[in-house]
Amino acid sequence: MIGYNFSPEPTGIGKYSGEMIDWLANQGYDCTVITTYPYYPYWKVQEPYYKKRYWYTTEKRKVGNYGKIKICRCPMYVPAVPSGLRRMILDISFLVSAFFKLLQLVPGKKFDYVITVVPSFQLGLLGVLYRKLRKAHFLYHIQDMQIEAARDLKMIRSAKVIKALFKFEKFIFNHASGISSISDEMVRKIHAKAGKEVFLFPNWTNISLFYPIGKRAELKKKFGFASSDKVILYSGAIGEKQGLESVLHAARNFQSQAKVKFLICGSGPYKEKLKKLANSLNLYNVFFLPLQPFDKFNIFLNMADVHLVIQKNKASDLVMPSKLTTILAVGGLAVVTANRGSCLHSLITMHKMGILVDAENQEDLTNGIRKALSEEFNHIGKNARQYAQSHLSIDGIMSSFESLLGAVSIPATAVAIEVKKGKTFEPINQEETLFRTPVSIPKKVDTAFQSRDRRSLSSAKKEKKKQITKSDIKKKKQGEPPFFSEPRNNKPGED
Repeated sequence: MIGYNFSPEPTGIGKYSGEMIDWLANQGYDCTVITTYPYYPYWKVQEPYYKKRYWYTTEKRKVGNYGKIKICRCPMYVPAVPSGLRRMILDISFLVSAFFKLLQLVPGKKFDYVITVVPSFQLGLLGVLYRKLRKAHFLYHIQDMQIEAARDLKMIRSAKVIKALFKFEKFIFNHASGISSISDEMVRKIHAKAGKEVFLFPNWTNISLFYPIGKRAELKKKFGFASSDKVILYSGAIGEKQGLESVLHAARNFQSQAKVKFLICGSGPYKEKLKKLANSLNLYNVFFLPLQPFDKFNIFLNMADVHLVIQKNKASDLVMPSKLTTILAVGGLAVVTANRGSCLHSLITMHKMGILVDAENQEDLTNGIRKALSEEFNHIGKNARQYAQSHLSIDGIMSSFESLLGAVSIPATAVAIEVKKGKTFEPINQEETLFRTPVSIPKKVDTAFQSRDRRSLSSAKKEKKKQITKSDIKKKKQGEPPFFSEPRNNKPGED
């Protein structure tokens, strides 16, 4: 996997990428990660990595009985205060340093898959390179629609630069074995510009670590609040796309209600700016806290009466707020900014698991918070937890991701996959999203891409080579697919 956000970053894309690799390693996969040093959401390389930030380093660890993780950390420019230009320099600096690390890995053992995570979208070029050099399968996973976000948030104002970036992205789309993204609306938009199928690979939450506790009044005392206080919490990254100034303006309307407290928890380049704005508005009901330790985070989330999921209008369908998954897991009451017609609005409405307000509508946000404080919404908390259990389990989502790995390695014309013990699986329907109709990938597939019986990759290839008949070779010369081009009529129990 190639991506500059990775474990041990506590939130955002780094958290999900780290958990994804841990899960795969636990299943017996041998994983290598090209990344940088943890810096998000602080925008500063964290200890104990700070002194090493200008050098290449390697970490290795074993997971479970067979899984291995090798982490190659590369130097990268990290701006203290990111802007459009500085973010571009950040992206380019990592692209260059990761390129040299990739070249170092190319002559070694072959990886069956290379996964690049967006942002940064340019990292897809490294995926294309490795695919061409080593004939690996390349999966392009999009967490943020980076180019559109930079354009719509005015981080890049040059139309020529935006046009050039879209051309680079199209090149990556054309050479990817598979493309995935985290929400239905993002899948639809990426499909429209890629011109090929895009798979739904949503973010998840650990429902065994994040769960409802109850006794909220007692929990509030642990964080310095009175048991009778009403706590409105925003917890997450503090950046431009969130538009958190609206939280401060909403807090002004509750100044006369001494028991209502607004709590902004997190880190980011705009935190100091928000603090200055809060001071200029003389807001004594707004409190700022750093990110909470992981072992206390479930208690912290359960303490809040109301959770805020805030985004600007133009970012509402270009990025999916990762903080929402943990709020749903703890059964929290969320006030969510999402305009009608957006994917997030449809999702919240369908499952009745939040209070919706229009994005960048100050009056609507204030009224939504007032509504959340004045009415009973126990059913929303129950619906939220039920949705998390049914749709956001990491095991369920990652099992479907395994199906995607199998799918991108099979020729589009394949009719069936021959597996051990003679079982035959149905052909893949290319018109359906795999994560809505997951393909069942067996525990031991008789191909090189999933050697869980611990055979070496080279021996797996030798076995595969023996299965090629003269007829297959003749078909290949004639341009026909050589493998599994005819339906297999194996019965259960037959080889």
